[in-house]
Amino acid sequence: MMAKIKAGLLSLRDLFATAWWIILIVGIGFVVAYQFVQPAPPSRIVITTGSDSGAYYQFANRYAAILARNGVTLEVKTSAGSLENLARLKSDEAQVGFVQGGVVEPKADQDEEDNSGLLSLGSMFYEPVWVFYRGDKRLERLTDLRGKRVAIGQEGSGVRQLAQQLLEANEIPTGDHLVPLSGLRAAEELQQGRIDAAFVIAAEKAPVIQVLLRSPGIKVMNFSQADAYQRRFPFLTKVVFPHGVADLVRDFPPEDVTVLAPTANLIVRDDLHPALQSLLLQAASEVHGKSGFFQKAGEFPSYKDHMVPLSPEAGRYFKSGSPFLQRYLPFWLAVLIDRLFVLLIPIIALLIPLLKVAPAVYNWRVRSKVFRSYGELKFLEEDLRHHFDPAKLGDYRNRLDALDEEASLLRVPLGFTDLVYTLREHVNLVRHILDKKESQA
Repeated sequence: MMAKIKAGLLSLRDLFATAWWIILIVGIGFVVAYQFVQPAPPSRIVITTGSDSGAYYQFANRYAAILARNGVTLEVKTSAGSLENLARLKSDEAQVGFVQGGVVEPKADQDEEDNSGLLSLGSMFYEPVWVFYRGDKRLERLTDLRGKRVAIGQEGSGVRQLAQQLLEANEIPTGDHLVPLSGLRAAEELQQGRIDAAFVIAAEKAPVIQVLLRSPGIKVMNFSQADAYQRRFPFLTKVVFPHGVADLVRDFPPEDVTVLAPTANLIVRDDLHPALQSLLLQAASEVHGKSGFFQKAGEFPSYKDHMVPLSPEAGRYFKSGSPFLQRYLPFWLAVLIDRLFVLLIPIIALLIPLLKVAPAVYNWRVRSKVFRSYGELKFLEEDLRHHFDPAKLGDYRNRLDALDEEASLLRVPLGFTDLVYTLREHVNLVRHILDKKESQA
């Protein structure tokens, strides 16, 4: 048993002695390849949303719950709205945020290189432009708001920016009658009759929308010029609030209402880890992929608003879905394996030629132990055949004994022991030559 163990250890020793240079080359290759490997994704990122009563905030919390299942903490930060979200993204105060369509000015030259440092993960849902108003008179045009007190959103919000764009297009000047209120505060002022109308840009499930839809005396403006607005503002889409969809019992709205809608877009910094971009898209699909008042099932997420370049990761997601490994493995395991692939490809490229050479090197190294003794034996045989000196008889025998002893002490793997026995046979053959020369002398 001990002999087998010793033989195994001997083989391992010879193998290591042969392969050390392969290990060294592969190690250097590993270090070089590691420089090009994407670092592991962070376990915590920040998303900037809107007010805590808005849809952005509600959706972000749903994202956070989904990401938490995958070991990623999504910190949800409230903000004044899209403009502040953009500022936070650019200053790296947040890595992902909601931005209303139309907030970013389109480039004059579409071929101009984008240096904003931002990428889009696509549009997540329609954000209807709701114009809620009081009074019996039916409103169908924004010109009907001239002279009325209108809440247009607070500073830094996408609501305010878009409301001002639309009002200016209708030649309604800014003034004291345009009030910097938004969200539930604007809803309360409208309910109390302290303002006449309010611009609200939010998904239908946002708390402020649900409150106003159910408020007595509050109506929703029907955009009779929706087609014209679409032509003037390409980031807007005409959508229909279907008859009775909000409340079947109350039959509200009593008829189809046409409204305009930009999209809410999920914007990320361009240095956000691709694996986290993919995870955010999976969360977005889970949250926004169902049908709603204004959208069909599977319509979102998609790339509808082109104000920010589409992330390559999002492009792959829209084309092929989730990365293959993430479909079947836990997120962090899939990411680890994906990173290892990047390392393994150059390592395998190095190993293939090296492993082809290694067996020949190993074979040569083991045989060289035996062949060194053959060299000495050959010199001795030549000396006996051509230069035999009876006076050196003792020296000849000592040299043969030394070679025989050396052969008996050689340690080689079991697969090469035949070489040792053949060497000893050749030592004995030369010994016979010596004996013959001695008898002739």
